[in-house]
Amino acid sequence: MKAGRVVILLAGRRAGKKAVIVKPYDDGSRKTGKSFPHALVAGVERAPLKVHKRMKKEKIEKRCRVKPFVKYVNYTHLLPTRFTVPGQFTTGDKDLKHSITEERMEKPESRKAVKAELKKLFTDRFNAPDATNEKQPNVDYFFKKLRF
Repeated sequence: MKAGRVVILLAGRRAGKKAVIVKPYDDGSRKTGKSFPHALVAGVERAPLKVHKRMKKEKIEKRCRVKPFVKYVNYTHLLPTRFTVPGQFTTGDKDLKHSITEERMEKPESRKAVKAELKKLFTDRFNAPDATNEKQPNVDYFFKKLRF
């Protein structure tokens, strides 16, 4: 389990949702108060929906929204996939690793701010076309709804 690995959550309210490991804790952590192996993950709670050409602009914007979540999860509740997103989620000087820290996860107010940043980061990444116009299966997979 390394940072940037796309995982699927197996238990809890967000079971079946995809997430990216932001920071792994292989031996536990005193700061987080968890003595078991766990990881700080950021994921997509509600994935964007399909968009058609004939839809109105407002409807397209509404369907392209992403609802994120941030959470500490036990390794036993994570299913790692073959996909990794090392430097894909960046906007300007902000990236996934630097926008989510342990200190910001402690207070509820700062958690809300982290989720707002994540929403902007994920939405920008989903809506912005790649400069090289190449397919990026790792990021595309992350934003697709898991069908099972």
